Amino acid sequence: QVQLVESGGGLVQPGGSLNLSCTASGNILKIFAMGWYRQALGKQRELVAAAGSDGRTNYGDSVKGRFTISRDNAKNTVYLQMNSLKPEDTGVYYCNVEGVRTVDRYYKGDDIWGQGTQVTVSS
Repeated sequence: QVQLVESGGGLVQPGGSLNLSCTASGNILKIFAMGWYRQALGKQRELVAAAGSDGRTNYGDSVKGRFTISRDNAKNTVYLQMNSLKPEDTGVYYCNVEGVRTVDRYYKGDDIWGQGTQVTVSS
């Protein structure tokens, strides 16, 4: 099965920066889309950023201009550079992939998730 492994979360002061990484494994040939979602306490999970295999990107309105998503397709890895962090950015950040082709099958939909990594922005 396809698995996602995340790293890079932690505690940071307002205005600081963090970089998250997510690597997919499982004899992968191609990933159509990779993205980051987050969920704060008492809130719904929301899109942070997504990147297609063609290089196109999308960002949630609240992070535009502050966060940058990038991919290394040769390593099946997606990154999220987070700058100018605010307390409102606090939450669990989850990696997600959609449209994964492996040597054995094709995985459709957005039901493959990482374990999540905690980001806390506080003074």
